[in-house]
Amino acid sequence: MFDAALVARLKSPLSRIAKPLVQRGVTANQLTWIGFGVGVIGALAVSLDALEWALACLLLNRLLDGLDGAVARASTPTDAGAFLDIVLDFLIYSLYPLAFALRDPSDALAAAFLIFCFVTTGTTFLAFSIFAKARGLENSRLKEKSIYYLEGLTEGFETLLVLCAMCLFPGWFQIIAMGFGGLCLVTASMRIHRGFTLLRGN
Repeated sequence: MFDAALVARLKSPLSRIAKPLVQRGVTANQLTWIGFGVGVIGALAVSLDALEWALACLLLNRLLDGLDGAVARASTPTDAGAFLDIVLDFLIYSLYPLAFALRDPSDALAAAFLIFCFVTTGTTFLAFSIFAKARGLENSRLKEKSIYYLEGLTEGFETLLVLCAMCLFPGWFQIIAMGFGGLCLVTASMRIHRGFTLLRGN
């Protein structure tokens, strides 16, 4: 819901950080892999109940996710890099709920529901982007993105807030997971309607 506004606000500061990295030979793919590794460590920290470390790793993962795109735009963006970026992002989003289920098996049902809801939002998001690119459709609010971003209530920023809340308030995990999962299903429904309407009209 807030991704477009945040992308516009963060574009300039991320670009300033990216330029010296490019000059030193740092590539976007390297940052993507490092960010993924940090995210995996964070999920492992969740499973070990080291939630402060998990939160720190999550925030660093998201920072690197922003930087890899900025570095790519400051050098040479590639489809391979964009593919890697989005795939590893979705893996981290799903790893965190799984890690909470490992941390406390009583949270497993809520974690499974949230992962299912992530799958629904991810499926509608990625499936539409395939056809949008084939038809030359573009989201004017998110032109910097490598694929068409079909917006909704639950996007990257909202997901980050929810995962942070889980790390800060683990006792509320089930309520947070079920509530956010419900919003993800609303987002998926909106994307199905919007995507079908756009494609049928083109």
